[in-house]
Amino acid sequence: MADSADQLRELIDAIPTIAWCGLPDGSVRFVNRRWALYTGLSLDVAGGQWTAAIHPDDLPALTDRWKIIQGTGECLSIEVRIRRHDGEYRWFVFHTQSVRDSAGRIARWYGSATDIEERRRSEAQLKTIIDAIPQMIVVLSPAGRALDANQMMLDYTGLTLAEVRSDNFRARVFHPEDVQRLREVREASLRGTSPFEFEQRARRKDGQFRWFLIQYNPLRDETGTVLRWYATATDIDARKRAEDSVRSENQALREEIDRSSMFEEIVGSSAPLQEVISQITRVAPTDSTVLIAGETGTGKELIARAIHKRSQRSAAAFIRVNCAAIPQSLIASELFGHEKGAFTGAMQRRIGRFESADGGTIFLDEVGELPIETQVLLLRVLQEREFERVGSSQTIRVNVRVLAATNRDLPAAVAEGRFRQDLFYRLNVFPIAIPSLRQRRDDIPLLVEYLIERYAKQVGKRFRSVSRRSLDLLQAYDWPGNVRELQNVIERAVILTDGDSLSVNETWLHRDNPAPPDPAPSLNTHIVDHERQMIETALAETGGKISGPTGAALRLGLPRQTLESRIRSLRIDKLRFKRQQADEASGWNRPAK
Repeated sequence: MADSADQLRELIDAIPTIAWCGLPDGSVRFVNRRWALYTGLSLDVAGGQWTAAIHPDDLPALTDRWKIIQGTGECLSIEVRIRRHDGEYRWFVFHTQSVRDSAGRIARWYGSATDIEERRRSEAQLKTIIDAIPQMIVVLSPAGRALDANQMMLDYTGLTLAEVRSDNFRARVFHPEDVQRLREVREASLRGTSPFEFEQRARRKDGQFRWFLIQYNPLRDETGTVLRWYATATDIDARKRAEDSVRSENQALREEIDRSSMFEEIVGSSAPLQEVISQITRVAPTDSTVLIAGETGTGKELIARAIHKRSQRSAAAFIRVNCAAIPQSLIASELFGHEKGAFTGAMQRRIGRFESADGGTIFLDEVGELPIETQVLLLRVLQEREFERVGSSQTIRVNVRVLAATNRDLPAAVAEGRFRQDLFYRLNVFPIAIPSLRQRRDDIPLLVEYLIERYAKQVGKRFRSVSRRSLDLLQAYDWPGNVRELQNVIERAVILTDGDSLSVNETWLHRDNPAPPDPAPSLNTHIVDHERQMIETALAETGGKISGPTGAALRLGLPRQTLESRIRSLRIDKLRFKRQQADEASGWNRPAK
Protein backbone atom coordinates (compact mmCIF):
# COMPACT_ATOMS: atom_id res chain seq x y z
CA MET A 1 0.00 0.00 0.00
CA ALA A 2 2.89 2.30 0.86
CA ASP A 3 4.50 1.43 -2.44
CA SER A 4 1.28 2.40 -4.21
CA ALA A 5 1.17 5.76 -2.42
CA ASP A 6 4.80 6.43 -3.22
CA GLN A 7 4.19 5.59 -6.89
CA LEU A 8 1.23 7.97 -6.95
CA ARG A 9 3.34 10.73 -5.40
CA GLU A 10 6.10 10.11 -7.92
CA LEU A 11 3.53 10.26 -10.74
CA ILE A 12 2.05 13.56 -9.53
CA ASP A 13 5.54 15.00 -8.98
CA ALA A 14 6.28 14.23 -12.64
CA ILE A 15 3.29 16.27 -13.90
CA PRO A 16 4.69 19.53 -15.43
CA THR A 17 2.12 21.71 -13.66
CA ILE A 18 0.92 22.34 -10.14
CA ALA A 19 -1.02 19.28 -8.94
CA TRP A 20 -2.29 17.77 -5.72
CA CYS A 21 -4.21 14.84 -4.28
CA GLY A 22 -6.99 15.15 -1.67
CA LEU A 23 -9.04 12.93 0.64
CA PRO A 24 -12.85 12.48 0.42
CA ASP A 25 -13.40 15.11 3.13
CA GLY A 26 -11.60 17.71 1.01
CA SER A 27 -8.37 17.83 2.99
CA VAL A 28 -5.17 17.82 0.95
CA ARG A 29 -3.19 14.59 1.25
CA PHE A 30 -0.11 15.81 -0.58
CA VAL A 31 0.99 18.30 -3.25
CA ASN A 32 3.55 17.77 -5.98
CA ARG A 33 7.05 19.19 -6.01
CA ARG A 34 6.12 21.89 -8.57
CA TRP A 35 3.58 23.33 -6.12
CA ALA A 36 6.24 23.53 -3.38
CA LEU A 37 8.81 25.07 -5.68
CA TYR A 38 6.36 27.66 -7.01
CA THR A 39 4.95 28.73 -3.65
CA GLY A 40 8.25 28.38 -1.72
CA LEU A 41 6.53 26.18 0.86
CA SER A 42 8.12 22.91 1.91
CA LEU A 43 6.44 19.68 0.92
CA ASP A 44 5.75 18.94 4.55
CA VAL A 45 3.66 22.07 5.16
CA ALA A 46 2.43 22.95 1.64
CA GLY A 47 -0.46 20.51 1.79
CA GLY A 48 -1.82 21.82 5.05
CA GLN A 49 -1.20 25.48 4.28
CA TRP A 50 -2.24 25.56 0.63
CA THR A 51 -4.83 28.28 1.32
CA ALA A 52 -2.03 30.63 2.39
CA ALA A 53 -0.88 30.77 -1.24
CA ILE A 54 -4.29 31.93 -2.58
CA HIS A 55 -4.98 35.65 -3.00
CA PRO A 56 -7.19 36.82 -0.09
CA ASP A 57 -9.74 38.34 -2.51
CA ASP A 58 -10.12 35.03 -4.38
CA LEU A 59 -10.05 32.65 -1.41
CA PRO A 60 -13.69 33.02 -0.24
CA ALA A 61 -15.14 32.14 -3.65
CA LEU A 62 -12.76 29.20 -3.99
CA THR A 63 -13.45 27.72 -0.55
CA ASP A 64 -17.21 28.22 -0.89
CA ARG A 65 -17.28 26.37 -4.21
CA TRP A 66 -14.95 23.69 -2.82
CA LYS A 67 -17.30 23.02 0.10
CA ILE A 68 -20.29 22.72 -2.20
CA ILE A 69 -18.79 20.15 -4.58
CA GLN A 70 -17.47 17.95 -1.78
CA GLY A 71 -21.01 16.65 -1.35
CA THR A 72 -21.83 16.35 -5.04
CA GLY A 73 -18.55 15.16 -6.50
CA GLU A 74 -18.91 17.48 -9.50
CA CYS A 75 -15.90 19.04 -11.19
CA LEU A 76 -14.67 22.49 -10.21
CA SER A 77 -13.14 25.05 -12.56
CA ILE A 78 -12.39 28.50 -11.18
CA GLU A 79 -9.84 31.25 -11.86
CA VAL A 80 -7.78 32.42 -8.84
CA ARG A 81 -4.47 34.15 -8.14
CA ILE A 82 -1.66 32.10 -6.52
CA ARG A 83 1.33 33.70 -4.76
CA ARG A 84 4.73 32.84 -6.15
CA HIS A 85 7.73 32.29 -3.83
CA ASP A 86 8.92 35.86 -4.54
CA GLY A 87 5.56 37.27 -3.40
CA GLU A 88 4.09 37.99 -6.87
CA TYR A 89 0.57 36.79 -7.60
CA ARG A 90 -0.26 35.22 -10.97
CA TRP A 91 -3.55 34.02 -12.38
CA PHE A 92 -4.25 30.28 -12.56
CA VAL A 93 -7.28 28.25 -13.51
CA PHE A 94 -8.04 25.72 -10.77
CA HIS A 95 -9.47 22.33 -11.88
CA THR A 96 -10.63 19.48 -9.57
CA GLN A 97 -11.82 15.99 -10.41
CA SER A 98 -13.21 13.29 -8.09
CA VAL A 99 -12.44 9.54 -8.32
CA ARG A 100 -15.01 7.07 -6.98
CA ASP A 101 -14.65 3.53 -5.67
CA SER A 102 -16.67 0.49 -6.77
CA ALA A 103 -19.50 1.50 -4.40
CA GLY A 104 -19.77 4.92 -6.03
CA ARG A 105 -18.28 6.78 -3.06
CA ILE A 106 -15.67 9.50 -3.49
CA ALA A 107 -12.28 7.91 -2.88
CA ARG A 108 -9.91 10.74 -3.83
CA TRP A 109 -9.76 14.24 -5.20
CA TYR A 110 -7.22 15.30 -7.80
CA GLY A 111 -6.54 18.87 -8.72
CA SER A 112 -4.34 20.99 -10.97
CA ALA A 113 -3.61 24.68 -11.54
CA THR A 114 -2.66 26.04 -14.97
CA ASP A 115 -0.98 29.42 -15.40
CA ILE A 116 -3.23 31.83 -17.40
CA GLU A 117 -1.46 35.07 -16.47
CA GLU A 118 -0.70 36.04 -20.10
CA ARG A 119 -4.27 35.40 -21.17
CA ARG A 120 -5.58 37.45 -18.28
CA ARG A 121 -3.23 40.30 -19.14
CA SER A 122 -4.45 40.23 -22.76
CA GLU A 123 -8.02 40.27 -21.54
CA ALA A 124 -7.21 43.13 -19.19
CA GLN A 125 -5.69 45.09 -22.03
CA LEU A 126 -8.75 44.37 -24.15
CA LYS A 127 -10.94 45.38 -21.23
CA THR A 128 -9.06 48.69 -20.98
CA ILE A 129 -9.59 49.31 -24.68
CA ILE A 130 -13.29 48.39 -24.48
CA ASP A 131 -13.78 50.62 -21.44
CA ALA A 132 -12.32 53.51 -23.42
CA ILE A 133 -14.85 53.09 -26.25
CA PRO A 134 -17.64 55.69 -25.88
CA GLN A 135 -20.32 53.07 -26.49
CA MET A 136 -21.96 50.47 -24.29
CA ILE A 137 -20.54 46.98 -24.86
CA VAL A 138 -21.55 43.64 -23.36
CA VAL A 139 -19.71 40.35 -23.89
CA LEU A 140 -22.01 37.33 -24.02
CA SER A 141 -21.62 33.57 -24.08
CA PRO A 142 -22.66 31.63 -27.22
CA ALA A 143 -26.07 31.12 -25.55
CA GLY A 144 -26.45 34.85 -24.94
CA ARG A 145 -25.65 35.03 -21.23
CA ALA A 146 -23.87 38.24 -20.20
CA LEU A 147 -20.26 37.58 -19.13
CA ASP A 148 -18.71 41.03 -19.06
CA ALA A 149 -19.53 44.68 -19.71
CA ASN A 150 -17.49 47.79 -20.28
CA GLN A 151 -17.42 50.72 -17.89
CA MET A 152 -19.81 52.83 -19.94
CA MET A 153 -22.43 50.08 -19.66
CA LEU A 154 -21.98 49.92 -15.90
CA ASP A 155 -22.10 53.72 -15.58
CA TYR A 156 -25.25 54.01 -17.71
CA THR A 157 -27.23 51.25 -15.97
CA GLY A 158 -25.82 51.77 -12.47
CA LEU A 159 -25.31 47.98 -12.17
CA THR A 160 -22.28 46.12 -10.88
CA LEU A 161 -20.52 43.53 -13.03
CA ALA A 162 -22.00 40.80 -10.84
CA GLU A 163 -25.50 42.17 -11.52
CA VAL A 164 -24.78 42.25 -15.26
CA ARG A 165 -23.81 38.58 -15.07
CA SER A 166 -26.99 37.66 -13.16
CA ASP A 167 -29.87 35.72 -14.73
CA ASN A 168 -32.27 38.68 -14.60
CA PHE A 169 -29.92 41.17 -16.28
CA ARG A 170 -32.10 41.66 -19.39
CA ALA A 171 -35.26 42.05 -17.34
CA ARG A 172 -33.57 44.74 -15.22
CA VAL A 173 -32.15 46.73 -18.15
CA PHE A 174 -34.47 46.42 -21.14
CA HIS A 175 -38.10 47.51 -21.47
CA PRO A 176 -40.48 44.59 -20.70
CA GLU A 177 -42.39 45.13 -23.97
CA ASP A 178 -39.16 44.87 -25.98
CA VAL A 179 -37.91 41.81 -24.09
CA GLN A 180 -41.17 40.00 -24.85
CA ARG A 181 -41.32 41.29 -28.45
CA LEU A 182 -37.77 40.20 -29.31
CA ARG A 183 -37.48 37.03 -27.23
CA GLU A 184 -38.06 34.45 -29.96
CA VAL A 185 -36.22 36.37 -32.67
CA ARG A 186 -33.19 36.91 -30.40
CA GLU A 187 -33.03 33.26 -29.38
CA ALA A 188 -33.23 32.15 -33.01
CA SER A 189 -30.50 34.62 -34.04
CA LEU A 190 -28.18 33.46 -31.24
CA ARG A 191 -28.44 29.92 -32.58
CA GLY A 192 -26.89 31.13 -35.82
CA THR A 193 -23.44 32.51 -36.59
CA SER A 194 -24.28 35.73 -38.45
CA PRO A 195 -24.40 39.29 -37.06
CA PHE A 196 -27.84 40.68 -36.23
CA GLU A 197 -29.36 43.77 -34.64
CA PHE A 198 -32.43 45.06 -32.79
CA GLU A 199 -33.90 48.36 -31.73
CA GLN A 200 -34.98 48.31 -28.09
CA ARG A 201 -35.22 50.52 -25.02
CA ALA A 202 -32.66 50.38 -22.19
CA ARG A 203 -33.23 51.78 -18.70
CA ARG A 204 -30.80 54.42 -17.47
CA LYS A 205 -29.80 54.38 -13.79
CA ASP A 206 -32.29 57.21 -13.13
CA GLY A 207 -35.11 54.97 -14.39
CA GLN A 208 -35.58 56.67 -17.78
CA PHE A 209 -35.78 54.48 -20.91
CA ARG A 210 -33.97 55.46 -24.10
CA TRP A 211 -33.93 53.79 -27.53
CA PHE A 212 -30.76 51.95 -28.61
CA LEU A 213 -29.67 50.04 -31.68
CA ILE A 214 -28.22 46.78 -30.29
CA GLN A 215 -25.81 45.13 -32.75
CA TYR A 216 -24.57 41.58 -32.11
CA ASN A 217 -21.28 40.46 -33.70
CA PRO A 218 -19.85 36.94 -33.21
CA LEU A 219 -16.28 35.93 -32.33
CA ARG A 220 -15.67 32.58 -34.04
CA ASP A 221 -12.88 30.02 -33.83
CA GLU A 222 -11.13 28.48 -36.84
CA THR A 223 -14.04 26.02 -37.34
CA GLY A 224 -16.65 28.79 -37.38
CA THR A 225 -18.01 27.98 -33.94
CA VAL A 226 -19.15 31.03 -31.99
CA LEU A 227 -16.98 31.59 -28.90
CA ARG A 228 -18.43 34.92 -27.79
CA TRP A 229 -21.01 37.49 -28.86
CA TYR A 230 -20.10 41.18 -28.60
CA ALA A 231 -23.18 43.39 -28.30
CA THR A 232 -22.78 47.14 -28.84
CA ALA A 233 -25.48 49.70 -28.05
CA THR A 234 -25.83 52.93 -30.06
CA ASP A 235 -28.15 55.62 -28.72
CA ILE A 236 -30.88 56.35 -31.32
CA ASP A 237 -33.38 57.95 -28.97
CA ALA A 238 -33.38 61.30 -30.79
CA ARG A 239 -34.06 59.60 -34.09
CA LYS A 240 -36.86 57.45 -32.66
CA ARG A 241 -38.48 60.46 -31.02
CA ALA A 242 -38.36 62.32 -34.33
CA GLU A 243 -39.96 59.32 -36.07
CA ASP A 244 -42.66 59.13 -33.40
CA SER A 245 -43.30 62.85 -33.80
CA VAL A 246 -43.68 62.52 -37.56
CA ARG A 247 -45.88 59.46 -37.07
CA SER A 248 -48.08 61.37 -34.63
CA GLU A 249 -48.34 64.29 -37.02
CA ASN A 250 -49.24 61.95 -39.87
CA GLN A 251 -51.82 60.24 -37.68
CA ALA A 252 -53.36 63.57 -36.76
CA LEU A 253 -53.35 64.62 -40.39
CA ARG A 254 -54.95 61.34 -41.46
CA GLU A 255 -57.65 61.73 -38.83
CA GLU A 256 -58.30 65.26 -40.09
CA ILE A 257 -58.56 63.97 -43.65
CA ASP A 258 -60.89 61.21 -42.49
CA ARG A 259 -63.12 63.77 -40.83
CA SER A 260 -63.19 65.94 -43.93
CA SER A 261 -63.80 63.07 -46.35
CA MET A 262 -66.01 61.03 -44.02
CA PHE A 263 -64.38 57.89 -45.34
CA GLU A 264 -61.36 56.51 -43.57
CA GLU A 265 -59.62 54.89 -46.54
CA ILE A 266 -59.18 58.13 -48.50
CA VAL A 267 -55.66 58.86 -47.28
CA GLY A 268 -53.44 61.73 -48.36
CA SER A 269 -52.72 65.41 -48.01
CA SER A 270 -51.50 66.36 -51.50
CA ALA A 271 -53.11 69.25 -53.36
CA PRO A 272 -54.66 67.06 -56.12
CA LEU A 273 -56.33 64.81 -53.54
CA GLN A 274 -57.48 67.76 -51.45
CA GLU A 275 -59.19 69.14 -54.56
CA VAL A 276 -61.07 65.84 -54.96
CA ILE A 277 -62.11 65.86 -51.30
CA SER A 278 -63.33 69.43 -51.71
CA GLN A 279 -65.44 68.34 -54.69
CA ILE A 280 -66.88 65.45 -52.69
CA THR A 281 -67.81 67.82 -49.88
CA ARG A 282 -69.63 70.12 -52.29
CA VAL A 283 -71.52 67.58 -54.39
CA ALA A 284 -72.36 64.95 -51.76
CA PRO A 285 -75.34 66.77 -50.16
CA THR A 286 -76.99 67.25 -53.57
CA ASP A 287 -78.75 64.66 -55.75
CA SER A 288 -76.64 65.44 -58.82
CA THR A 289 -75.33 62.66 -61.02
CA VAL A 290 -71.55 62.30 -60.69
CA LEU A 291 -69.12 60.87 -63.25
CA ILE A 292 -65.86 59.71 -61.61
CA ALA A 293 -62.93 59.31 -63.99
CA GLY A 294 -59.55 57.83 -63.16
CA GLU A 295 -57.04 55.14 -63.97
CA THR A 296 -57.44 51.58 -62.76
CA GLY A 297 -56.68 51.25 -59.06
CA THR A 298 -57.10 54.92 -58.12
CA GLY A 299 -60.03 54.24 -55.78
CA LYS A 300 -63.10 55.30 -57.76
CA GLU A 301 -65.38 53.18 -55.61
CA LEU A 302 -64.01 54.81 -52.44
CA ILE A 303 -64.96 58.21 -53.86
CA ALA A 304 -68.45 56.95 -54.70
CA ARG A 305 -68.93 55.53 -51.21
CA ALA A 306 -67.69 58.77 -49.65
CA ILE A 307 -70.25 60.74 -51.68
CA HIS A 308 -73.05 58.38 -50.61
CA LYS A 309 -71.96 58.48 -46.97
CA ARG A 310 -72.13 62.28 -46.88
CA SER A 311 -75.38 62.48 -48.80
CA GLN A 312 -78.93 62.64 -47.49
CA ARG A 313 -79.32 59.05 -48.74
CA SER A 314 -76.60 57.67 -46.44
CA ALA A 315 -79.12 55.62 -44.43
CA ALA A 316 -80.43 53.93 -47.60
CA ALA A 317 -78.81 51.34 -49.86
CA PHE A 318 -75.55 51.77 -51.77
CA ILE A 319 -75.69 49.34 -54.71
CA ARG A 320 -72.54 48.72 -56.76
CA VAL A 321 -72.65 47.27 -60.28
CA ASN A 322 -69.51 46.40 -62.23
CA CYS A 323 -70.71 46.82 -65.79
CA ALA A 324 -67.59 45.16 -67.20
CA ALA A 325 -68.09 41.97 -65.18
CA ILE A 326 -71.60 41.16 -66.44
CA PRO A 327 -72.17 39.55 -69.87
CA GLN A 328 -73.71 42.02 -72.32
CA SER A 329 -76.69 39.76 -72.87
CA LEU A 330 -77.54 39.91 -69.16
CA ILE A 331 -76.69 43.49 -68.23
CA ALA A 332 -80.21 44.83 -68.90
CA SER A 333 -81.72 42.11 -66.72
CA GLU A 334 -79.14 42.81 -64.00
CA LEU A 335 -79.90 46.53 -63.94
CA PHE A 336 -83.66 46.55 -64.50
CA GLY A 337 -84.79 43.03 -63.55
CA HIS A 338 -86.89 40.61 -65.61
CA GLU A 339 -90.20 38.78 -65.57
CA LYS A 340 -90.60 35.04 -65.43
CA GLY A 341 -90.15 33.60 -68.93
CA ALA A 342 -88.67 36.80 -70.35
CA PHE A 343 -85.83 34.73 -71.85
CA THR A 344 -84.39 31.24 -71.66
CA GLY A 345 -83.40 30.56 -68.07
CA ALA A 346 -85.68 33.23 -66.55
CA MET A 347 -87.47 30.81 -64.21
CA GLN A 348 -88.91 33.52 -61.95
CA ARG A 349 -89.28 37.26 -61.61
CA ARG A 350 -86.13 39.07 -60.56
CA ILE A 351 -85.75 42.51 -59.03
CA GLY A 352 -83.06 44.60 -60.74
CA ARG A 353 -80.35 46.73 -59.16
CA PHE A 354 -82.21 49.98 -59.77
CA GLU A 355 -85.23 48.73 -57.84
CA SER A 356 -82.97 47.52 -55.03
CA ALA A 357 -81.37 50.98 -54.86
CA ASP A 358 -84.68 52.86 -54.74
CA GLY A 359 -84.30 55.73 -52.28
CA GLY A 360 -80.51 55.24 -52.18
CA THR A 361 -77.53 55.33 -54.52
CA ILE A 362 -76.46 53.12 -57.42
CA PHE A 363 -72.81 53.09 -58.46
CA LEU A 364 -72.22 52.03 -62.08
CA ASP A 365 -68.55 51.09 -62.19
CA GLU A 366 -66.92 50.84 -65.64
CA VAL A 367 -69.97 52.45 -67.23
CA GLY A 368 -68.04 52.82 -70.48
CA GLU A 369 -68.42 49.05 -71.03
CA LEU A 370 -72.23 49.20 -71.36
CA PRO A 371 -73.53 48.01 -74.74
CA ILE A 372 -75.36 50.60 -76.86
CA GLU A 373 -78.81 49.04 -76.33
CA THR A 374 -78.39 49.19 -72.57
CA GLN A 375 -77.17 52.77 -72.82
CA VAL A 376 -80.58 53.65 -74.30
CA LEU A 377 -82.37 52.16 -71.29
CA LEU A 378 -80.02 53.91 -68.85
CA LEU A 379 -80.62 57.23 -70.59
CA ARG A 380 -84.35 56.83 -70.00
CA VAL A 381 -83.82 56.17 -66.30
CA LEU A 382 -81.70 59.30 -66.00
CA GLN A 383 -84.24 61.42 -67.92
CA GLU A 384 -87.54 60.03 -66.72
CA ARG A 385 -86.66 58.08 -63.58
CA GLU A 386 -88.55 55.09 -64.94
CA PHE A 387 -87.99 51.77 -66.73
CA GLU A 388 -89.59 48.40 -67.46
CA ARG A 389 -88.31 45.02 -66.44
CA VAL A 390 -87.16 42.82 -69.29
CA GLY A 391 -90.25 41.01 -70.61
CA SER A 392 -92.70 43.46 -69.02
CA SER A 393 -94.62 46.51 -70.26
CA GLN A 394 -95.31 47.83 -66.76
CA THR A 395 -93.47 51.07 -66.01
CA ILE A 396 -91.61 51.23 -62.71
CA ARG A 397 -90.62 54.58 -61.24
CA VAL A 398 -87.58 54.89 -58.97
CA ASN A 399 -85.88 57.57 -56.93
CA VAL A 400 -82.21 56.68 -57.30
CA ARG A 401 -79.06 58.79 -57.35
CA VAL A 402 -76.66 57.62 -60.05
CA LEU A 403 -72.90 57.67 -59.58
CA ALA A 404 -70.84 56.37 -62.49
CA ALA A 405 -67.15 55.66 -62.96
CA THR A 406 -64.87 54.80 -65.84
CA ASN A 407 -61.20 54.44 -66.64
CA ARG A 408 -61.89 55.03 -70.34
CA ASP A 409 -61.87 58.25 -72.36
CA LEU A 410 -65.63 58.67 -72.81
CA PRO A 411 -65.42 61.75 -75.09
CA ALA A 412 -63.23 59.68 -77.43
CA ALA A 413 -65.71 56.80 -77.23
CA VAL A 414 -68.51 59.24 -78.15
CA ALA A 415 -66.52 60.46 -81.16
CA GLU A 416 -65.98 56.85 -82.25
CA GLY A 417 -69.67 55.97 -81.89
CA ARG A 418 -69.15 53.54 -79.02
CA PHE A 419 -70.89 55.66 -76.39
CA ARG A 420 -74.02 57.75 -76.75
CA GLN A 421 -73.37 61.46 -76.65
CA ASP A 422 -76.68 62.26 -74.92
CA LEU A 423 -75.95 59.66 -72.22
CA PHE A 424 -72.48 61.10 -71.68
CA TYR A 425 -73.97 64.56 -71.08
CA ARG A 426 -76.52 63.09 -68.67
CA LEU A 427 -73.79 61.34 -66.66
CA ASN A 428 -71.28 64.19 -66.79
CA VAL A 429 -73.33 66.60 -64.64
CA PHE A 430 -70.60 66.80 -61.99
CA PRO A 431 -67.29 65.29 -63.16
CA ILE A 432 -64.59 64.28 -60.66
CA ALA A 433 -61.15 63.36 -61.99
CA ILE A 434 -59.13 61.25 -59.55
CA PRO A 435 -55.37 61.89 -59.77
CA SER A 436 -53.11 58.90 -60.35
CA LEU A 437 -50.68 57.93 -57.61
CA ARG A 438 -47.73 59.28 -59.59
CA GLN A 439 -49.52 62.66 -59.60
CA ARG A 440 -49.59 62.70 -55.81
CA ARG A 441 -46.27 61.15 -54.79
CA ASP A 442 -46.26 63.23 -51.60
CA ASP A 443 -49.09 61.00 -50.32
CA ILE A 444 -47.06 57.79 -50.65
CA PRO A 445 -45.40 57.90 -47.15
CA LEU A 446 -48.78 58.45 -45.48
CA LEU A 447 -50.42 55.73 -47.58
CA VAL A 448 -47.58 53.33 -46.78
CA GLU A 449 -47.94 53.95 -43.06
CA TYR A 450 -51.71 53.47 -43.24
CA LEU A 451 -51.43 50.22 -45.23
CA ILE A 452 -48.69 48.83 -42.96
CA GLU A 453 -50.90 49.41 -39.94
CA ARG A 454 -53.83 47.67 -41.62
CA TYR A 455 -51.99 44.58 -42.91
CA ALA A 456 -49.66 44.21 -39.90
CA LYS A 457 -52.68 44.02 -37.62
CA GLN A 458 -54.11 41.22 -39.78
CA VAL A 459 -50.98 39.04 -39.48
CA GLY A 460 -50.17 39.94 -35.87
CA LYS A 461 -46.99 41.88 -36.58
CA ARG A 462 -45.76 45.30 -35.51
CA PHE A 463 -43.47 47.58 -37.49
CA ARG A 464 -41.84 50.69 -36.11
CA SER A 465 -40.35 52.07 -39.31
CA VAL A 466 -39.84 51.68 -43.07
CA SER A 467 -36.31 51.46 -44.39
CA ARG A 468 -35.19 54.69 -46.08
CA ARG A 469 -34.19 52.79 -49.21
CA SER A 470 -37.62 51.17 -49.50
CA LEU A 471 -39.41 54.49 -49.11
CA ASP A 472 -37.21 56.03 -51.81
CA LEU A 473 -38.04 53.12 -54.14
CA LEU A 474 -41.77 53.51 -53.51
CA GLN A 475 -41.72 57.24 -54.22
CA ALA A 476 -39.63 56.85 -57.39
CA TYR A 477 -41.88 54.19 -58.95
CA ASP A 478 -44.55 55.17 -61.54
CA TRP A 479 -47.33 52.95 -60.08
CA PRO A 480 -49.23 51.90 -63.21
CA GLY A 481 -51.65 50.06 -60.93
CA ASN A 482 -51.97 53.08 -58.63
CA VAL A 483 -53.12 52.62 -55.01
CA ARG A 484 -54.29 49.05 -55.66
CA GLU A 485 -50.78 48.07 -56.75
CA LEU A 486 -49.30 49.85 -53.73
CA GLN A 487 -51.65 47.88 -51.48
CA ASN A 488 -50.41 44.62 -52.98
CA VAL A 489 -46.75 45.56 -52.56
CA ILE A 490 -47.18 46.60 -48.91
CA GLU A 491 -49.21 43.50 -48.05
CA ARG A 492 -46.46 41.31 -49.56
CA ALA A 493 -43.78 43.23 -47.67
CA VAL A 494 -45.66 42.86 -44.37
CA ILE A 495 -45.87 39.10 -44.86
CA LEU A 496 -42.21 38.62 -45.84
CA THR A 497 -40.42 41.13 -43.57
CA ASP A 498 -38.89 39.88 -40.30
CA GLY A 499 -38.00 42.37 -37.59
CA ASP A 500 -39.64 45.71 -36.93
CA SER A 501 -38.37 47.71 -39.94
CA LEU A 502 -40.39 47.03 -43.09
CA SER A 503 -38.47 46.64 -46.36
CA VAL A 504 -39.57 46.32 -49.99
CA ASN A 505 -37.77 44.22 -52.60
CA GLU A 506 -36.85 46.31 -55.61
CA THR A 507 -37.74 43.48 -58.02
CA TRP A 508 -41.40 43.79 -57.03
CA LEU A 509 -41.55 47.20 -58.68
CA HIS A 510 -40.30 46.22 -62.13
CA ARG A 511 -42.90 45.61 -64.79
CA ASP A 512 -42.30 42.98 -67.43
CA ASN A 513 -42.43 44.31 -70.97
CA PRO A 514 -45.80 43.20 -72.33
CA ALA A 515 -45.85 41.18 -75.54
CA PRO A 516 -46.97 43.19 -78.58
CA PRO A 517 -50.71 42.76 -79.20
CA ASP A 518 -51.99 40.83 -82.18
CA PRO A 519 -52.98 42.98 -85.16
CA ALA A 520 -56.56 44.18 -84.65
CA PRO A 521 -59.15 45.06 -87.31
CA SER A 522 -59.51 48.74 -88.09
CA LEU A 523 -61.63 50.76 -85.66
CA ASN A 524 -63.98 51.87 -88.45
CA THR A 525 -64.69 48.25 -89.44
CA HIS A 526 -65.42 47.35 -85.82
CA ILE A 527 -67.83 50.25 -85.37
CA VAL A 528 -69.70 49.52 -88.63
CA ASP A 529 -70.09 45.83 -87.78
CA HIS A 530 -71.34 46.65 -84.30
CA GLU A 531 -73.83 49.19 -85.64
CA ARG A 532 -75.12 46.73 -88.25
CA GLN A 533 -75.64 44.06 -85.57
CA MET A 534 -77.57 46.44 -83.31
CA ILE A 535 -79.90 47.61 -86.12
CA GLU A 536 -80.56 44.08 -87.37
CA THR A 537 -81.33 42.90 -83.83
CA ALA A 538 -83.84 45.72 -83.37
CA LEU A 539 -85.46 45.00 -86.76
CA ALA A 540 -85.72 41.31 -85.93
CA GLU A 541 -87.45 42.10 -82.61
CA THR A 542 -89.93 44.50 -84.28
CA GLY A 543 -90.59 42.45 -87.44
CA GLY A 544 -88.94 45.07 -89.62
CA LYS A 545 -91.11 47.91 -88.28
CA ILE A 546 -89.24 51.25 -88.20
CA SER A 547 -91.52 53.87 -86.60
CA GLY A 548 -94.23 53.89 -83.97
CA PRO A 549 -94.22 52.95 -80.27
CA THR A 550 -93.13 49.38 -81.10
CA GLY A 551 -90.71 50.27 -83.88
CA ALA A 552 -86.96 49.81 -84.07
CA ALA A 553 -86.24 53.55 -84.05
CA LEU A 554 -87.64 53.96 -80.53
CA ARG A 555 -85.79 50.85 -79.31
CA LEU A 556 -82.51 52.29 -80.57
CA GLY A 557 -83.26 55.81 -79.37
CA LEU A 558 -82.88 57.26 -82.89
CA PRO A 559 -85.12 59.48 -85.04
CA ARG A 560 -86.94 57.53 -87.78
CA GLN A 561 -85.20 59.45 -90.56
CA THR A 562 -81.75 58.73 -89.06
CA LEU A 563 -82.48 55.00 -88.79
CA GLU A 564 -83.77 54.89 -92.38
CA SER A 565 -80.60 56.61 -93.56
CA ARG A 566 -78.35 54.15 -91.67
CA ILE A 567 -80.28 51.16 -93.05
CA ARG A 568 -79.74 52.43 -96.59
CA SER A 569 -76.09 53.22 -95.92
CA LEU A 570 -75.42 49.77 -94.46
CA ARG A 571 -77.46 48.07 -97.21
CA ILE A 572 -79.67 46.26 -94.72
CA ASP A 573 -82.71 44.49 -96.20
CA LYS A 574 -85.47 45.53 -93.78
CA LEU A 575 -88.07 43.59 -95.77
CA ARG A 576 -86.28 40.40 -94.84
CA PHE A 577 -87.38 40.80 -91.23
CA LYS A 578 -91.02 41.39 -92.25
CA ARG A 579 -90.96 38.17 -94.31
CA GLN A 580 -89.49 36.26 -91.37
CA GLN A 581 -92.26 37.51 -89.10
CA ALA A 582 -94.90 36.51 -91.65
CA ASP A 583 -93.39 33.08 -92.08
CA GLU A 584 -93.35 32.52 -88.31
CA ALA A 585 -96.98 33.65 -88.05
CA SER A 586 -98.08 31.20 -90.79
CA GLY A 587 -96.17 28.34 -89.24
CA TRP A 588 -93.90 27.96 -92.26
CA ASN A 589 -90.86 27.28 -90.13
CA ARG A 590 -92.59 25.03 -87.63
CA PRO A 591 -91.36 21.43 -87.59
CA ALA A 592 -93.75 18.86 -89.14
CA LYS A 593 -95.72 16.75 -86.74
